[in-house]
Amino acid sequence: MGPTRGDWSLQRKGPTDQARHEERVREAIREHIGDIVADPAIITGDHRAIVRVPVRSLKEYRFRFDEERQPQVGQGGGGTTPGQVLAKGRAGHPGEAGEGAGAEVIEAEISVDDLAALVFADLALPNLDAKPEGRLDASGVRPGGVRPRGPLSALDKRRSLLQNLRRQARLGGAGVGPWAESDLRFRSWREEPRPGAAAAVIAMRDVSGSMGEFKKYIVRSFCFWMVRFLRARYDDVELVFIAHHTEAREVDEATFFQLAESGGTRVSSAYTLALEIMARRFPPEQWNVYPFHFSDGDNWGDADNRRCVDLVRQLLAGAAAMGYGEIGEAAYRSPLLAAFGEITDPRFVALSLHERRDVYPGLRRFFHGGHSGEAPPAGDAPRP
Repeated sequence: MGPTRGDWSLQRKGPTDQARHEERVREAIREHIGDIVADPAIITGDHRAIVRVPVRSLKEYRFRFDEERQPQVGQGGGGTTPGQVLAKGRAGHPGEAGEGAGAEVIEAEISVDDLAALVFADLALPNLDAKPEGRLDASGVRPGGVRPRGPLSALDKRRSLLQNLRRQARLGGAGVGPWAESDLRFRSWREEPRPGAAAAVIAMRDVSGSMGEFKKYIVRSFCFWMVRFLRARYDDVELVFIAHHTEAREVDEATFFQLAESGGTRVSSAYTLALEIMARRFPPEQWNVYPFHFSDGDNWGDADNRRCVDLVRQLLAGAAAMGYGEIGEAAYRSPLLAAFGEITDPRFVALSLHERRDVYPGLRRFFHGGHSGEAPPAGDAPRP
């Protein structure tokens, strides 16, 4: 029996197939998200690129006939037994390539904005709290009652009608009568200042001579997604960029991403400058401050490593959370990262980045969105 006229499932075949294709694209992105996020085309491009994702194609089931052979309608010639081998390859063509269909893979396109929405879906600044003594966010509005004057766009039709009925009743009539200007009522709103959860992120980057092309790329990739996430998710976030070798200085965003490597390394110079900036511009009673530092851990001597541990503790005294990302070989653990192992404050996250696919798990470790004492998602990136 064929489909009936009332079968609307056939009318929705197009939208159904499209939804199934979009779900397959999302599955492919989730499966390869570590490689996609660190794609050089995204980081070094115009940031509006189209990302190509390999997706296994879907085919509708159908009968397939071999028109090169005798005409047929899908049934065999009879006389066969279970398990009998009918043919190997094509008859009369020994050694010829097989005709069985392989798995077809197509490239689906997705914009960087759509990819960012998937990457940022479960990310958030950790320990983000409202600051009663901080800046006031006056963008919040609440209903302010009803007024006899206002713009027509704010006309409250229901209350205006009730006012007309009351006036007609006072005059001895029943029902809606001629309208008067005094019948009109308008909605109003008032701004309600409330404490804002102002946040400041201090991004620090090692630009010493040991930061080669690969290490530099990993830092750029991580910071690219970090900055994009912060600006997409939060309105009140302030970004500060610090570059350091043996000395640290505050730079603008373009310089932060473009600086070449040179010189030695003194990590404590970056932490000292971050403390000065926090004290001068982001007092902890008014701001949620998040210092994040990226380096290969090749620091100037054990004495500076010990000083860095002390400075991290000072930073944590006024910061909501802090992160340290070390870029290096998988088998190498720098003395600086080893020194950070004695810091037990759960607001401090130290992780190692060994290859490009570690960028996405690292983002999830830094921006797990929990509160003090809550562990980051397990299994995302190796702990020091």
